[in-house]
Amino acid sequence: MRDDHEERATMVDRQIRSRGISDAAVLAAMSKVPRQLFVPFESRQYAYEDRPLPIGSGQTISQPYVVALMCEALKIEPGSHVLDIGTGSGYAAAVMAEMGAKVIGIERKSELADRAKANLVRSGYPTVEIHCGDGTVGYPQAAPYDTIMVAAGSPALPGTLKNQLANGGRLVIPIGPSRHHQHLLRITRQSETDFSSETPGDVTFVPLIGEEGWKETS
Repeated sequence: MRDDHEERATMVDRQIRSRGISDAAVLAAMSKVPRQLFVPFESRQYAYEDRPLPIGSGQTISQPYVVALMCEALKIEPGSHVLDIGTGSGYAAAVMAEMGAKVIGIERKSELADRAKANLVRSGYPTVEIHCGDGTVGYPQAAPYDTIMVAAGSPALPGTLKNQLANGGRLVIPIGPSRHHQHLLRITRQSETDFSSETPGDVTFVPLIGEEGWKETS
C-alpha cells in the first residue's frame, strides 16, 4: 500500500477546512483514515479527490467534504453510540470510530456489508459492528443512539429512525422528493415527544431503499 499521508493532509486542507469545516476531531480523523482502502483498487488514484466514487452494487462512497459535513453536524464525541445507515464500503464508519464513537453500521447489500467488514479490519477499526439489513428501520436491538447518520436520500424522514434517538440525540439524513437531489436535514431530539430540525445544505445521494424509504425499482 502506498503512503497516502500527504494526500490525506492535502484533502483536509483544500477540500474540507477551506470550505468551513472547523471541528478539530473531524479534521483529525479525516487526516488519519486511509480513504484509499475503502474504494476499489482501480479507483485508488482518485481516492482523495472531492467526489463520490463507485464502490460496486450501484452504490458510491460519499465525497470527503460531505462526510466531514455530516460528522460535524452530528457533533460526535468520544464514547458516542452511533448508528451508520448505508455503510457502503465503511469509510464514514471508520471516520466516526476514529473520533472515538462506538459505531454500528447497517448496509442493505450483503456483498457491500462483507466488504465493509474487511475494509474496517484492514484499516484498523475492527470494533465497528456491521449488519446487513433494511436501514430505514434502523437497528432497534441496540437503540437508543446518540447519533444516527444516514448516507442515502429518503423521500421523507423515517419515523422509526427518529424514534431510535436518545434524548438530546441527533440524526442527519438527506431528504427530498427526488431520488437524485436532496437537502441535508439534522433532527435533534429535545424530549420524548419534541424534535427540532435544521438544514445544513443541499446534497446528492443514492436513494435510501427500504420499508420507510424509496421502493426498489426493477
